[in-house]
Amino acid sequence: MQQIKLSVLDQSPVRKDANARQAIEETTLLAQHTEKLGYHRFWVSEHHNTDSLAGSTPEILIAHLANHTHRIRLGSGGIMLPNHSALKVAESFRLLEVMHPGRIDLGIGRAPGTDRITASILNPANNFSEQDFIAQLNDLGNFFHDIPDQSNMNGKIKAIPVAETVPAQWILSSSGQSALFAAHFGMGFSFAHFINPNGGPQAVQYYRDHFKPSADLSAPEANAAFFVFCSEDEEKVQQQSALLAHRFLQLEKGQGLGKLGYDDIRDVQYTPAEQERIDYNKKRMVNGTPDQVREQLTSMAAAYQVDELMAVTITEHFEDRLRSYELLADMFL
Repeated sequence: MQQIKLSVLDQSPVRKDANARQAIEETTLLAQHTEKLGYHRFWVSEHHNTDSLAGSTPEILIAHLANHTHRIRLGSGGIMLPNHSALKVAESFRLLEVMHPGRIDLGIGRAPGTDRITASILNPANNFSEQDFIAQLNDLGNFFHDIPDQSNMNGKIKAIPVAETVPAQWILSSSGQSALFAAHFGMGFSFAHFINPNGGPQAVQYYRDHFKPSADLSAPEANAAFFVFCSEDEEKVQQQSALLAHRFLQLEKGQGLGKLGYDDIRDVQYTPAEQERIDYNKKRMVNGTPDQVREQLTSMAAAYQVDELMAVTITEHFEDRLRSYELLADMFL
């Protein structure tokens, strides 16, 4: 097993008693902090119609973060492609690549990053079709490489600015289906274990077995993303785990994520069915003291056969978020 690389997937969470401006400031500080710690890449997400996550427009946030960092790779985790036109995505990321060559990742997702009603307003032409997604991926590659294609009027439409390099392209998935797309188009593949704790290693293996080299990627490249929280304080670990589990349960009930603290949920009593869901959702998390987290993440890297793990960390207090990433760096970097 090679040395494990650590990366960050940040959702710009809006903490209780905080606002979106503070959330973006904290994302910026976290990018700077993890760069100093030696993290490999920093991805930001696309979410809509929620007041608990501030990251709605990754391409704008990436530009901001690139101007406040120096080395760390920056990208989307991800751009929800059905919400956009392929041309617009190609132009946004070509511009990012021109401004910050060799540092930009385009992570692409198929999910809407919101509810279906909001998704239909973001893109009224979105019919959530698999074939449409495949066509968009094909168009995106053509725009990045200035390849004439019937879908863009035989090459009369170009994605500008013209760039000398192409951003690294990844498919993000929480199921095995998108592994086929990543393999077929010769893109990187990132499995969202933090969304679905089942089937990830099999999806990554399928991707490797069926990978076709592309102009941008000659060999398969994969990573896996987990909710991670690490602390020397066992009580803090327990509280963080309980709070995140409660937020997942809220989301599954259609109540949104909510901006909550541990004191808001400490005395909540759950039904047997709710407790069953809480126990299941804990499989999406890697929480514990440094020794516990090291053992779990090392095991996960071996199961996935990847040398890069992405950590998604949401905490009640920002300093705990920073400290968790410090402890991870102490273990692996």
